[in-house]
Amino acid sequence: MATTMATETSTQSYSEKWYWDDRYTNESDPFDWYQNYPSLSPLINLYLPHPTHRALVIGCGNSAFSEGMVDDGYGDVVNIDISSVVIDAMNKKYSDRPQLKCASLSLSLSVYYNPIRGEGCDLKMDVRDMKAFQDASFDAVIDKGTLDSILCGSNSRQHSTQMLEEVWRVLKDKGVYILITYGAPNYRLRLFKESSCSWTTKLHVIDKSLTGQPLETPKWELTKPIPLDDEGSSVESAIGKSPDVHYIYDEALKTETDAA
Repeated sequence: MATTMATETSTQSYSEKWYWDDRYTNESDPFDWYQNYPSLSPLINLYLPHPTHRALVIGCGNSAFSEGMVDDGYGDVVNIDISSVVIDAMNKKYSDRPQLKCASLSLSLSVYYNPIRGEGCDLKMDVRDMKAFQDASFDAVIDKGTLDSILCGSNSRQHSTQMLEEVWRVLKDKGVYILITYGAPNYRLRLFKESSCSWTTKLHVIDKSLTGQPLETPKWELTKPIPLDDEGSSVESAIGKSPDVHYIYDEALKTETDAA
């Protein structure tokens, strides 16, 4: 019982700024949640086929994921995180790489950012209220665990809905939200439906055992979508019950033409 309560307290902290400030103060080595860039790059290249595409990585932490994107040719990658500690560290680390821009997320707002000139930025905001970014600012928003962290905290459904609606707002016409998560379709699809946005969803999966390893013999072809019905019940017949995978939801925006 005590172990269960300690675990619940620990996971609830994932949605709190103090937790991440403390963690990054004591753990400075780069760490990638779920998957690294080499393992996901075929999918990123599929949905962001042009190096000029502008990407927003939310909850970047001290991951080398965005660095991998720039090494792969992407020229404009904006990184945001709730922890000012890790953002300060990342800004120092990448001070010589103008393609990488890092900003912290908090509840206050203080903007020194020029999206036209593509300068570095020091943003103070909340992922549920990214008012420093204009509507339709990004071709893609990439999320490796940030939605999952919000779902660990209090008022999680309300806060996750606010976040998804902000992600929708900052995406360009036909932009894509790429969500890497442990959440199965019967849970995550429900969240998308609860928001006021009309997403068009494609589902991909990647074996957890491939994290940080070369993609030599994957069970599933990463770039091939898994059949997906409205409730997500079709997934089990395609990949089995309780598969050891990370789910990747590619939520594309519907345009007025698409909806017609």
